[in-house]
Amino acid sequence: MSQSHSSTTTEVTAQDEVVDLLGELIRINTSNPTHPERPAAEWVAAKLDEVGITSQIIEAAPGRASTIARIEGSDPSRAPLLIHGHLDVVPAQAGEWSVDPFGGEIRDGYLWGRGAIDMKDMDAMTLALVREWSRAGRKPPRDLVLAFVSDEEAGGRQGAHYLVDNHPDLFGACTEAISEVGGFSVSLDENTRLYLIQTAEKGIDWLRLRATGRPGHGSMVHDDNAVTRLAAAVSRVGTHEFPVLVTDTIRAMVEAIAAATGMDLDPDDPDEWVPKLGGMARMIGAVIRNTANPTMLEAGYKTNVIPSSAEATIDARFLPGQEDALLAQIDELIGEGVEREFLVRDIAVETTFDGALVDAMSAALRAEDPGAHPVPYLMSGGTDAKSFSTLGIRCFGFSPLLLPPDLDFTALFHGIDERVPIEGLKFGVRVLDRLLSNC
Repeated sequence: MSQSHSSTTTEVTAQDEVVDLLGELIRINTSNPTHPERPAAEWVAAKLDEVGITSQIIEAAPGRASTIARIEGSDPSRAPLLIHGHLDVVPAQAGEWSVDPFGGEIRDGYLWGRGAIDMKDMDAMTLALVREWSRAGRKPPRDLVLAFVSDEEAGGRQGAHYLVDNHPDLFGACTEAISEVGGFSVSLDENTRLYLIQTAEKGIDWLRLRATGRPGHGSMVHDDNAVTRLAAAVSRVGTHEFPVLVTDTIRAMVEAIAAATGMDLDPDDPDEWVPKLGGMARMIGAVIRNTANPTMLEAGYKTNVIPSSAEATIDARFLPGQEDALLAQIDELIGEGVEREFLVRDIAVETTFDGALVDAMSAALRAEDPGAHPVPYLMSGGTDAKSFSTLGIRCFGFSPLLLPPDLDFTALFHGIDERVPIEGLKFGVRVLDRLLSNC
């Protein structure tokens, strides 16, 4: 269970409160799509209201709710900063976990539970900080727009996409945004840590492949089988190795790592530098090429009946500017007799690693960790930045965490025994406090 504190309300700091807030939020099951986010949205609104911050709840569909608030800054001439985080999580099978995935339990210096890093931790850090500031009467330098949104784990159609399409005025003046997944540490040695700030993410093409054939009896010789046709197509897609493509973001990242470490790294030779990145290698290996992974298969209704159709889904991700090339390659791989259609299609996002906000993020990290080396990176997954970037907002992944060197952080996203280090969480609050005080 979450720890409690004996301090009075006025004495509670964000670092005191963030663990309790995250534990409470984890205990609100918002598994998408079975548990809509309305209870969590109401909980956020109540926590804001307790300290005098007005908010509104907007539903895209019954129960699919987002909470939006605006905090007035000291300089109304400056463009607001958007801080967005999603309230939904992916499902968790309790039998696979060491703890109750919705228990918000503290154990071994970690807070455990679904959403601990994806991304109720950032929701809790943001809430803890604005609550502390409001109690103390502090104002940020610029207006802050807070968006705690629904449906990110299913592509955001009933969350950020809906808000951008139907309520763009809530965000129209914002020029920059921070959210997941970035600002976390990757230890190179005892004194040197990279902090990856997300400046780009792959685009998404979730595809359905459908093969058709002549139905018949399973005991017969059959040369027009939808299952075998589909299986061959899926195998070709799933085993294909797409060519390496070094984007501007990856080039900037490798150059920054080389400068931080003194290693001689050639951005155009990933085979030389990817193995040197330790725990980062798996994650970075997915963002130097397009990818297409089969994820589901469906065919038939009886063992002795050859079905007339068979279907599969493909999770395809493309680098900025590479969607057409990816789809052309997939079409070539699946061959004749297999149709392709989109289930979800969304853009890639990319911005540059420069400007006052980047400088402020970097300074905040270095102030809390003298061994910090902020670097840009491109993420293989997708976030609500895809939606908010269509409003002309520069989107960055910045949910700062100081992580233990031996923690396989990327494996925790959608993984079993998701957890966040408590001291890392408090570090994140301190970094955000510095950032929002100076950006």
